[in-house]
Amino acid sequence: QVQLVESGGGLVQAGGSLRLSCAASGRSFDTYAMGWFRQAPGKEREIVATISWSGSSTYYTDSEKGRFTISRDNRKNTVYLRMNSLKPEDTAVYYCAARRGLARSTANEYDYWGQGTQVTVSS
Repeated sequence: QVQLVESGGGLVQAGGSLRLSCAASGRSFDTYAMGWFRQAPGKEREIVATISWSGSSTYYTDSEKGRFTISRDNRKNTVYLRMNSLKPEDTAVYYCAARRGLARSTANEYDYWGQGTQVTVSS
């Protein structure tokens, strides 16, 4: 079991950058696959990126590929999401999630969630 706390969100102009962090506590963090999801008002939660427990495998949707980078530092029990070239449509609450085993791209397959951090991108 792990507890997750996101940070790093805020207000940024279109074309700007943000780096989100997810601090994890609990044992066996390095055995959990991690994901970043986002949810805009009135919309379903959607995948942003995932990373395997070893960090050797990552996944991005077409809209994020080339702009976002997911990484993890198991020694620090932290997962990061670097977001560049932000667009207004990236505005959402961003959530960090964890599951034991292989990474998955659907939200209902994750076991643990943080409280989220707001990202707002102005035009």
